[in-house]
Amino acid sequence: MIEAHQLTKRYGERVAVDRLGFTVRPGVVTGFLGPNGAGKSTTMRMLLGLDAPTSGWGRVNGRSYADHRAPLHEVGAMLEARSVHTGRSAYHHLLALAATTGISRRRVNEVLDLVGLSAVAKKRVGGFSLGMGQRLGIAGALLGDPATVILDEPANGLDPEGILWIRNLLKSLAAEGRTVLVSSHLMSEMALTAEHLIVIGRGRLIADTSVAEFIARAARDVVRVRSDEADRMRGLLTGPDVVVTAQEPGVLQVTGLSSERIGRIAALHGVALAELTPQQASLEEAFMELTRDSLEYQAPEPGLVGAAGRGLAA
Repeated sequence: MIEAHQLTKRYGERVAVDRLGFTVRPGVVTGFLGPNGAGKSTTMRMLLGLDAPTSGWGRVNGRSYADHRAPLHEVGAMLEARSVHTGRSAYHHLLALAATTGISRRRVNEVLDLVGLSAVAKKRVGGFSLGMGQRLGIAGALLGDPATVILDEPANGLDPEGILWIRNLLKSLAAEGRTVLVSSHLMSEMALTAEHLIVIGRGRLIADTSVAEFIARAARDVVRVRSDEADRMRGLLTGPDVVVTAQEPGVLQVTGLSSERIGRIAALHGVALAELTPQQASLEEAFMELTRDSLEYQAPEPGLVGAAGRGLAA
């Protein structure tokens, strides 16, 4: 289990993490999300004892990281996959880590096989691709067979097969009862991998909830309606908060009415519907909606970029 209580980190006048509190429970994959500059990396570094909090505390399995006698057996982490000696082979990199806490050579070979690097185990890490480096970082995180795993952008640089592999790996670790916290910007992948989400912005907690509840919280009542009598149907769907737009001939997008209510209106007036489909927001759309006010940098709309460029040219 991972716990954060009033976790705060200040750098001079800047507050990177602001009284952050959450609990990551075992048995599920928990996604750790937030815009750039939200404080995710700083939070993970404090949980791992790499940065000291200004106030508050973080614990892994009931203790601060520094209090674990054999931390690699308690928590495995990958924050920066490329922070390895490039002149070493993958095997000797892991062997050096194993030697610090008495982990066997057999375990080194096991994790190399687990991450698919056995064939290149004796090659120098400096020649590894980004994806191979990620796999090596994950191997290091799993070396001590830890009860808790913390990974920052584990799918970065992986090809489609590698992304499927890491997805299944994370789920299998959680299914074994481990605590799994994963930071990622790949919203589509988090939607397929995580069951729970912790979302922060500007160092503060925005959401601590299931994926389904997070999406529902951001979603509006948007319903796709298709009918040969779309124009007539549009005139029937009225109300103070109802917005009806024509997406294409014969198709309406309705906001502010449930699909059940729309169906009843159609039946009451004898309008045949070919389609009546509630539109669910994606995790990416929900994330953008709920973190909009927490963005550190905001780019202009694409159309404005062109306009600005023409203005400068003039």
